[in-house]
Amino acid sequence: MTGFLDANDEPGVHAPSLYAATATTGLRLHPLDHEIAADVAIVGGGFAGLSAAYHLANAGFDVALIDAHRIGWGASGRNGGQLAAVPRKEIDWYERVLGVDDARKIFALALEANALVRALIERHAISCDLHDGILEPNHRRSYDAETERYVDKLRNTYKAEHIEYVPPAKLPEYLRAEGYHGGLMNWRAAQLHPLNFALGLAIAAQDAGARLFPMTRATAIDIENDAVAVETPVGAVRAKSLVLAVNGYHDGVQRKYADRVMPINNFIIATEPLGDRAKEVIPGDVAVADSRFAINYFRLSRDGRMVFGGGENASAHFPRDLSAFVRKRMLKVFPTLEDARVDYAWGGTLGISQTRAPVFQRLGPNALAIGGWSGSGVHMATLGGKIAAETLQGQLESFDLLARVPTPLFPGGMRFRGPILRLAMAWYRLLDRI
Repeated sequence: MTGFLDANDEPGVHAPSLYAATATTGLRLHPLDHEIAADVAIVGGGFAGLSAAYHLANAGFDVALIDAHRIGWGASGRNGGQLAAVPRKEIDWYERVLGVDDARKIFALALEANALVRALIERHAISCDLHDGILEPNHRRSYDAETERYVDKLRNTYKAEHIEYVPPAKLPEYLRAEGYHGGLMNWRAAQLHPLNFALGLAIAAQDAGARLFPMTRATAIDIENDAVAVETPVGAVRAKSLVLAVNGYHDGVQRKYADRVMPINNFIIATEPLGDRAKEVIPGDVAVADSRFAINYFRLSRDGRMVFGGGENASAHFPRDLSAFVRKRMLKVFPTLEDARVDYAWGGTLGISQTRAPVFQRLGPNALAIGGWSGSGVHMATLGGKIAAETLQGQLESFDLLARVPTPLFPGGMRFRGPILRLAMAWYRLLDRI
Protein backbone atom coordinates (compact mmCIF):
# COMPACT_ATOMS: atom_id res chain seq x y z
CA MET A 1 0.00 0.00 0.00
CA THR A 2 1.76 3.15 -1.20
CA GLY A 3 1.00 6.65 -2.30
CA PHE A 4 -0.12 8.43 0.87
CA LEU A 5 2.83 10.84 0.72
CA ASP A 6 1.71 12.20 -2.64
CA ALA A 7 -1.97 11.44 -3.06
CA ASN A 8 -3.64 14.53 -1.60
CA ASP A 9 -1.21 17.37 -0.96
CA GLU A 10 0.98 19.69 -2.94
CA PRO A 11 4.64 18.69 -2.42
CA GLY A 12 6.29 20.59 0.39
CA VAL A 13 3.22 22.65 1.27
CA HIS A 14 1.40 22.29 4.57
CA ALA A 15 -2.23 21.16 4.45
CA PRO A 16 -4.68 24.09 4.04
CA SER A 17 -5.50 24.03 7.72
CA LEU A 18 -6.22 26.56 10.43
CA TYR A 19 -2.87 25.53 11.88
CA ALA A 20 -0.91 26.37 8.73
CA ALA A 21 -2.68 29.72 8.53
CA THR A 22 -1.63 30.58 12.09
CA ALA A 23 1.77 28.88 12.25
CA THR A 24 4.85 30.41 13.77
CA THR A 25 7.99 30.82 11.70
CA GLY A 26 11.69 30.67 12.44
CA LEU A 27 12.95 27.54 10.67
CA ARG A 28 15.31 28.04 7.74
CA LEU A 29 16.08 24.62 6.32
CA HIS A 30 17.27 23.13 3.05
CA PRO A 31 16.94 19.68 1.47
CA LEU A 32 19.81 17.23 1.56
CA ASP A 33 21.69 17.39 -1.75
CA HIS A 34 24.74 15.20 -1.08
CA GLU A 35 25.91 12.24 0.97
CA ILE A 36 26.52 12.89 4.67
CA ALA A 37 27.57 10.90 7.73
CA ALA A 38 25.98 11.02 11.17
CA ASP A 39 25.81 9.08 14.39
CA VAL A 40 22.04 8.66 14.03
CA ALA A 41 19.78 8.94 10.97
CA ILE A 42 16.15 9.80 11.67
CA VAL A 43 13.45 9.40 9.03
CA GLY A 44 10.35 11.47 9.79
CA GLY A 45 9.97 15.08 10.89
CA GLY A 46 6.93 14.80 13.15
CA PHE A 47 6.69 14.67 16.94
CA ALA A 48 8.48 11.32 17.25
CA GLY A 49 11.38 12.10 14.95
CA LEU A 50 11.83 15.62 16.29
CA SER A 51 11.74 14.42 19.89
CA ALA A 52 14.34 11.75 19.11
CA ALA A 53 16.51 14.36 17.37
CA TYR A 54 16.15 16.78 20.26
CA HIS A 55 17.04 14.27 22.96
CA LEU A 56 19.90 12.68 21.01
CA ALA A 57 21.43 16.02 20.07
CA ASN A 58 21.27 17.15 23.69
CA ALA A 59 23.09 13.93 24.63
CA GLY A 60 25.94 14.81 22.24
CA PHE A 61 25.02 12.71 19.21
CA ASP A 62 25.46 13.94 15.65
CA VAL A 63 21.91 13.66 14.29
CA ALA A 64 20.61 13.98 10.72
CA LEU A 65 16.83 14.01 10.27
CA ILE A 66 15.12 13.85 6.88
CA ASP A 67 11.48 14.32 5.93
CA ALA A 68 9.82 13.83 2.56
CA HIS A 69 7.98 17.15 2.89
CA ARG A 70 8.25 19.98 5.41
CA ILE A 71 8.94 19.57 9.11
CA GLY A 72 5.60 18.97 10.83
CA TRP A 73 3.93 18.35 7.47
CA GLY A 74 2.31 15.02 8.38
CA ALA A 75 -0.12 14.05 11.12
CA SER A 76 1.87 16.01 13.70
CA GLY A 77 1.02 19.30 12.02
CA ARG A 78 -2.61 18.65 11.12
CA ASN A 79 -4.19 16.54 13.87
CA GLY A 80 -7.00 17.42 16.28
CA GLY A 81 -4.64 19.04 18.76
CA GLN A 82 -5.58 16.84 21.73
CA LEU A 83 -2.88 16.03 24.27
CA ALA A 84 -3.98 12.90 26.12
CA ALA A 85 -2.82 11.69 29.54
CA VAL A 86 -3.78 8.01 29.35
CA PRO A 87 -2.83 5.13 27.05
CA ARG A 88 -4.76 4.99 23.77
CA LYS A 89 -5.92 1.46 24.63
CA GLU A 90 -7.90 0.98 27.84
CA ILE A 91 -5.85 -0.14 30.83
CA ASP A 92 -8.01 -3.27 31.33
CA TRP A 93 -6.62 -4.59 28.04
CA TYR A 94 -3.03 -3.96 29.11
CA GLU A 95 -3.71 -5.85 32.34
CA ARG A 96 -4.96 -8.84 30.34
CA VAL A 97 -2.09 -9.00 27.85
CA LEU A 98 0.85 -7.87 30.03
CA GLY A 99 -0.24 -8.32 33.64
CA VAL A 100 -1.04 -5.75 36.29
CA ASP A 101 2.55 -4.74 37.06
CA ASP A 102 3.41 -3.90 33.45
CA ALA A 103 0.01 -2.24 32.97
CA ARG A 104 0.93 0.12 35.81
CA LYS A 105 4.18 0.94 34.03
CA ILE A 106 2.30 1.62 30.78
CA PHE A 107 -0.07 3.97 32.59
CA ALA A 108 2.89 5.75 34.19
CA LEU A 109 4.48 6.18 30.75
CA ALA A 110 1.32 7.85 29.45
CA LEU A 111 1.47 10.34 32.32
CA GLU A 112 5.18 10.86 31.66
CA ALA A 113 4.38 11.52 28.00
CA ASN A 114 1.90 14.23 28.91
CA ALA A 115 4.37 15.77 31.36
CA LEU A 116 7.14 15.69 28.73
CA VAL A 117 5.07 17.70 26.25
CA ARG A 118 4.27 20.25 28.94
CA ALA A 119 7.91 20.47 30.01
CA LEU A 120 9.13 21.01 26.44
CA ILE A 121 6.56 23.76 25.89
CA GLU A 122 7.62 25.52 29.09
CA ARG A 123 11.39 24.99 28.68
CA HIS A 124 11.47 26.36 25.14
CA ALA A 125 8.65 28.90 25.43
CA ILE A 126 6.70 27.27 22.60
CA SER A 127 3.61 29.33 21.86
CA CYS A 128 1.00 26.67 21.07
CA ASP A 129 -2.15 27.64 23.01
CA LEU A 130 -1.97 24.88 25.63
CA HIS A 131 -5.29 24.62 27.48
CA ASP A 132 -6.35 21.94 29.99
CA GLY A 133 -9.20 19.44 29.88
CA ILE A 134 -10.51 16.69 27.59
CA LEU A 135 -14.05 15.33 27.94
CA GLU A 136 -14.95 11.86 26.61
CA PRO A 137 -18.77 11.75 26.42
CA ASN A 138 -20.77 8.61 25.72
CA HIS A 139 -22.95 8.53 22.62
CA ARG A 140 -24.94 5.69 24.22
CA ARG A 141 -26.57 5.85 27.63
CA SER A 142 -25.74 2.17 28.17
CA TYR A 143 -22.01 3.07 28.31
CA ASP A 144 -22.40 5.27 31.40
CA ALA A 145 -22.22 2.51 34.03
CA GLU A 146 -19.04 1.09 32.50
CA THR A 147 -17.50 4.56 32.30
CA GLU A 148 -18.25 5.17 35.98
CA ARG A 149 -16.68 1.81 36.88
CA TYR A 150 -13.60 2.57 34.78
CA VAL A 151 -13.15 6.00 36.34
CA ASP A 152 -13.40 4.47 39.82
CA LYS A 153 -10.72 1.97 38.87
CA LEU A 154 -8.37 4.63 37.48
CA ARG A 155 -8.82 6.82 40.54
CA ASN A 156 -8.51 4.06 43.14
CA THR A 157 -6.04 1.62 41.54
CA TYR A 158 -3.98 3.97 39.38
CA LYS A 159 -4.27 7.05 41.62
CA ALA A 160 -5.54 9.12 38.67
CA GLU A 161 -7.25 11.83 40.69
CA HIS A 162 -7.23 14.12 37.65
CA ILE A 163 -9.88 11.88 36.05
CA GLU A 164 -13.53 12.13 37.08
CA TYR A 165 -16.88 10.74 36.01
CA VAL A 166 -19.33 13.29 34.60
CA PRO A 167 -22.95 12.18 35.10
CA PRO A 168 -25.52 13.10 32.45
CA ALA A 169 -27.01 15.88 34.59
CA LYS A 170 -23.62 17.60 34.81
CA LEU A 171 -22.61 17.21 31.16
CA PRO A 172 -24.24 20.50 30.01
CA GLU A 173 -21.79 22.40 32.22
CA TYR A 174 -19.10 21.35 29.76
CA LEU A 175 -20.88 20.43 26.52
CA ARG A 176 -24.24 21.26 24.95
CA ALA A 177 -24.59 18.91 22.01
CA GLU A 178 -26.99 16.35 20.59
CA GLY A 179 -26.82 12.69 21.55
CA TYR A 180 -24.50 12.51 24.56
CA HIS A 181 -25.03 11.23 28.08
CA GLY A 182 -22.42 10.73 30.82
CA GLY A 183 -18.69 10.74 30.27
CA LEU A 184 -15.12 10.89 31.51
CA MET A 185 -13.26 14.14 32.19
CA ASN A 186 -9.46 14.18 32.21
CA TRP A 187 -8.09 17.43 33.59
CA ARG A 188 -4.45 16.57 32.94
CA ALA A 189 -5.23 16.09 29.25
CA ALA A 190 -5.24 19.25 27.15
CA GLN A 191 -5.54 20.86 23.76
CA LEU A 192 -2.90 22.73 21.78
CA HIS A 193 -1.87 24.05 18.35
CA PRO A 194 -0.08 20.94 17.06
CA LEU A 195 1.84 22.50 14.18
CA ASN A 196 3.24 25.24 16.41
CA PHE A 197 4.30 22.62 18.93
CA ALA A 198 6.05 20.64 16.17
CA LEU A 199 7.80 23.73 14.84
CA GLY A 200 8.85 24.78 18.33
CA LEU A 201 10.26 21.32 18.96
CA ALA A 202 12.11 21.48 15.63
CA ILE A 203 13.73 24.79 16.59
CA ALA A 204 14.76 23.30 19.95
CA ALA A 205 16.28 20.26 18.20
CA GLN A 206 18.12 22.48 15.73
CA ASP A 207 19.42 24.69 18.53
CA ALA A 208 20.75 21.54 20.22
CA GLY A 209 22.73 20.72 17.07
CA ALA A 210 20.47 18.37 15.12
CA ARG A 211 20.57 18.75 11.34
CA LEU A 212 17.10 18.83 9.77
CA PHE A 213 16.54 18.26 6.04
CA PRO A 214 13.02 18.78 4.63
CA MET A 215 12.00 17.78 1.09
CA THR A 216 14.31 14.78 1.37
CA ARG A 217 12.55 11.47 0.80
CA ALA A 218 13.90 8.13 1.95
CA THR A 219 13.81 5.86 -1.09
CA ALA A 220 15.55 2.89 0.52
CA ILE A 221 16.84 1.93 3.95
CA ASP A 222 19.72 -0.55 4.21
CA ILE A 223 20.41 -1.94 7.66
CA GLU A 224 23.52 -3.92 8.52
CA ASN A 225 24.84 -4.99 11.90
CA ASP A 226 26.92 -1.88 12.53
CA ALA A 227 25.76 0.58 9.87
CA VAL A 228 22.67 2.14 8.33
CA ALA A 229 22.29 3.79 4.94
CA VAL A 230 19.22 5.90 4.17
CA GLU A 231 19.13 6.56 0.45
CA THR A 232 17.44 9.62 -1.06
CA PRO A 233 17.05 10.72 -4.70
CA VAL A 234 20.10 13.02 -4.50
CA GLY A 235 22.17 11.77 -1.60
CA ALA A 236 22.28 9.52 1.44
CA VAL A 237 22.68 9.54 5.19
CA ARG A 238 25.20 6.98 6.39
CA ALA A 239 24.96 6.43 10.11
CA LYS A 240 25.67 4.06 12.96
CA SER A 241 22.02 3.98 14.09
CA LEU A 242 18.51 4.62 12.77
CA VAL A 243 15.19 5.84 14.15
CA LEU A 244 12.31 5.28 11.72
CA ALA A 245 9.52 7.64 12.82
CA VAL A 246 7.13 7.95 9.87
CA ASN A 247 3.87 6.71 11.48
CA GLY A 248 1.28 6.32 8.68
CA TYR A 249 3.25 8.06 5.93
CA HIS A 250 5.60 5.11 5.42
CA ASP A 251 4.64 4.24 1.82
CA GLY A 252 6.13 0.81 2.42
CA VAL A 253 9.72 2.06 2.71
CA GLN A 254 10.45 -0.51 5.44
CA ARG A 255 8.35 -3.66 5.08
CA LYS A 256 8.88 -5.05 8.58
CA TYR A 257 7.36 -1.88 10.04
CA ALA A 258 4.74 -1.41 7.32
CA ASP A 259 3.27 -4.86 7.98
CA ARG A 260 2.17 -3.67 11.43
CA VAL A 261 1.08 -0.09 10.72
CA MET A 262 -1.87 0.72 8.48
CA PRO A 263 -2.35 4.23 7.05
CA ILE A 264 -5.87 5.65 7.37
CA ASN A 265 -7.17 9.14 6.67
CA ASN A 266 -9.10 11.45 8.97
CA PHE A 267 -10.63 14.86 8.29
CA ILE A 268 -11.15 18.19 10.07
CA ILE A 269 -12.94 21.49 9.48
CA ALA A 270 -12.69 24.83 11.26
CA THR A 271 -15.58 27.26 11.17
CA GLU A 272 -15.52 31.02 11.25
CA PRO A 273 -15.10 32.50 14.77
CA LEU A 274 -18.36 31.86 16.62
CA GLY A 275 -18.27 34.84 18.96
CA ASP A 276 -20.65 34.48 21.89
CA ARG A 277 -22.03 31.24 20.44
CA ALA A 278 -18.81 29.45 21.30
CA LYS A 279 -19.76 29.35 24.99
CA GLU A 280 -23.22 28.11 24.07
CA VAL A 281 -21.90 24.91 22.46
CA ILE A 282 -18.85 24.10 24.64
CA PRO A 283 -19.38 26.18 27.80
CA GLY A 284 -16.59 24.33 29.59
CA ASP A 285 -14.06 25.25 26.86
CA VAL A 286 -12.65 21.72 26.94
CA ALA A 287 -11.64 19.47 24.07
CA VAL A 288 -13.99 16.57 23.33
CA ALA A 289 -13.47 13.06 21.95
CA ASP A 290 -16.57 10.88 21.98
CA SER A 291 -17.14 7.15 22.42
CA ARG A 292 -17.76 6.19 18.79
CA PHE A 293 -15.44 3.73 17.06
CA ALA A 294 -15.02 6.31 14.31
CA ILE A 295 -14.84 9.11 16.83
CA ASN A 296 -15.97 12.68 16.59
CA TYR A 297 -13.42 14.99 18.21
CA PHE A 298 -13.77 18.72 18.53
CA ARG A 299 -12.79 21.81 20.46
CA LEU A 300 -12.77 25.59 20.26
CA SER A 301 -9.71 27.33 18.89
CA ARG A 302 -8.34 30.23 20.88
CA ASP A 303 -10.16 32.64 18.52
CA GLY A 304 -13.48 30.82 19.06
CA ARG A 305 -13.76 28.64 15.97
CA MET A 306 -15.27 25.19 16.11
CA VAL A 307 -12.50 22.77 15.10
CA PHE A 308 -14.36 19.53 14.34
CA GLY A 309 -12.81 16.25 13.25
CA GLY A 310 -14.60 13.13 12.12
CA GLY A 311 -14.97 10.62 9.35
CA GLU A 312 -12.21 8.42 8.01
CA ASN A 313 -11.25 6.18 5.15
CA ALA A 314 -8.51 3.69 4.31
CA SER A 315 -8.13 4.79 0.71
CA ALA A 316 -5.06 6.73 -0.38
CA HIS A 317 -7.37 9.56 -1.50
CA PHE A 318 -9.41 12.07 0.46
CA PRO A 319 -13.10 12.75 -0.32
CA ARG A 320 -13.56 15.37 -3.04
CA ASP A 321 -15.48 17.79 -0.84
CA LEU A 322 -13.86 17.61 2.58
CA SER A 323 -15.89 20.50 3.96
CA ALA A 324 -19.22 18.84 3.18
CA PHE A 325 -17.97 15.46 4.34
CA VAL A 326 -17.10 16.67 7.85
CA ARG A 327 -19.76 19.39 8.14
CA LYS A 328 -22.47 16.74 7.88
CA ARG A 329 -21.08 15.04 10.98
CA MET A 330 -20.70 18.34 12.82
CA LEU A 331 -24.32 19.31 12.28
CA LYS A 332 -25.55 16.05 13.79
CA VAL A 333 -23.77 17.08 16.98
CA PHE A 334 -24.28 20.85 16.73
CA PRO A 335 -27.37 21.55 14.58
CA THR A 336 -27.33 25.18 15.77
CA LEU A 337 -24.15 25.71 13.70
CA GLU A 338 -26.07 25.27 10.44
CA ASP A 339 -25.32 28.86 9.45
CA ALA A 340 -21.66 28.83 10.55
CA ARG A 341 -19.28 29.32 7.65
CA VAL A 342 -16.52 26.75 7.21
CA ASP A 343 -13.22 28.58 6.70
CA TYR A 344 -10.81 25.62 6.61
CA ALA A 345 -11.10 21.95 5.65
CA TRP A 346 -8.23 19.47 5.55
CA GLY A 347 -7.33 15.85 5.92
CA GLY A 348 -4.35 13.81 6.98
CA THR A 349 -3.01 10.30 7.31
CA LEU A 350 -2.35 8.62 10.62
CA GLY A 351 -0.91 5.19 11.37
CA ILE A 352 -2.88 2.60 13.32
CA SER A 353 -1.85 -0.77 14.68
CA GLN A 354 -4.25 -3.68 14.76
CA THR A 355 -4.55 -3.44 18.56
CA ARG A 356 -4.34 0.41 18.63
CA ALA A 357 -1.28 0.11 20.86
CA PRO A 358 1.87 1.86 19.59
CA VAL A 359 4.52 -0.06 17.66
CA PHE A 360 8.02 -0.17 19.18
CA GLN A 361 10.10 -2.41 16.98
CA ARG A 362 13.74 -3.38 16.44
CA LEU A 363 14.70 -3.46 12.78
CA GLY A 364 18.30 -4.31 13.60
CA PRO A 365 20.82 -4.07 16.45
CA ASN A 366 20.95 -0.25 16.21
CA ALA A 367 17.81 0.39 14.16
CA LEU A 368 14.48 1.23 15.78
CA ALA A 369 10.99 1.86 14.43
CA ILE A 370 8.35 3.74 16.44
CA GLY A 371 4.85 4.59 15.28
CA GLY A 372 1.32 3.29 14.94
CA TRP A 373 0.20 5.95 17.39
CA SER A 374 -3.45 5.33 16.48
CA GLY A 375 -4.54 8.85 17.36
CA SER A 376 -2.39 9.25 20.48
CA GLY A 377 0.56 10.88 18.78
CA VAL A 378 0.73 14.23 20.55
CA HIS A 379 1.86 12.69 23.82
CA MET A 380 2.99 9.17 22.93
CA ALA A 381 4.98 10.06 19.81
CA THR A 382 6.81 12.77 21.73
CA LEU A 383 7.66 10.29 24.48
CA GLY A 384 8.41 7.62 21.87
CA GLY A 385 11.15 9.79 20.41
CA LYS A 386 12.66 10.27 23.86
CA ILE A 387 12.50 6.53 24.54
CA ALA A 388 14.19 5.78 21.19
CA ALA A 389 16.95 8.23 22.11
CA GLU A 390 17.41 6.57 25.49
CA THR A 391 17.48 3.12 23.89
CA LEU A 392 20.33 4.09 21.59
CA GLN A 393 22.19 5.16 24.73
CA GLY A 394 21.68 1.74 26.35
CA GLN A 395 18.61 2.49 28.49
CA LEU A 396 16.38 -0.37 27.33
CA GLU A 397 13.63 -0.77 29.93
CA SER A 398 10.87 1.43 28.47
CA PHE A 399 11.49 0.39 24.85
CA ASP A 400 11.54 -3.30 25.73
CA LEU A 401 8.32 -2.95 27.74
CA LEU A 402 6.52 -1.26 24.85
CA ALA A 403 7.97 -3.73 22.36
CA ARG A 404 6.28 -6.56 24.32
CA VAL A 405 2.84 -5.05 23.72
CA PRO A 406 1.05 -7.09 21.02
CA THR A 407 0.95 -5.39 17.61
CA PRO A 408 0.31 -8.26 15.18
CA LEU A 409 0.54 -8.06 11.41
CA PHE A 410 -2.55 -6.85 9.58
CA PRO A 411 -4.26 -9.73 7.74
CA GLY A 412 -4.26 -9.87 3.97
CA GLY A 413 -0.71 -8.73 3.30
CA MET A 414 0.11 -5.44 1.61
CA ARG A 415 -2.30 -6.15 -1.26
CA PHE A 416 -5.50 -7.13 0.53
CA ARG A 417 -5.31 -5.59 3.99
CA GLY A 418 -6.71 -2.26 2.76
CA PRO A 419 -9.99 -3.80 1.48
CA ILE A 420 -10.25 -5.93 4.64
CA LEU A 421 -9.83 -2.86 6.84
CA ARG A 422 -12.41 -0.91 4.82
CA LEU A 423 -14.95 -3.69 5.39
CA ALA A 424 -14.19 -3.69 9.12
CA MET A 425 -14.48 0.09 9.31
CA ALA A 426 -17.85 -0.03 7.53
CA TRP A 427 -19.07 -2.59 10.06
CA TYR A 428 -18.04 -0.50 13.06
CA ARG A 429 -19.56 2.66 11.55
CA LEU A 430 -22.81 0.71 11.26
CA LEU A 431 -22.57 -0.27 14.93
CA ASP A 432 -22.01 3.40 15.83
CA ARG A 433 -25.37 4.23 14.26
CA ILE A 434 -27.38 1.40 15.76
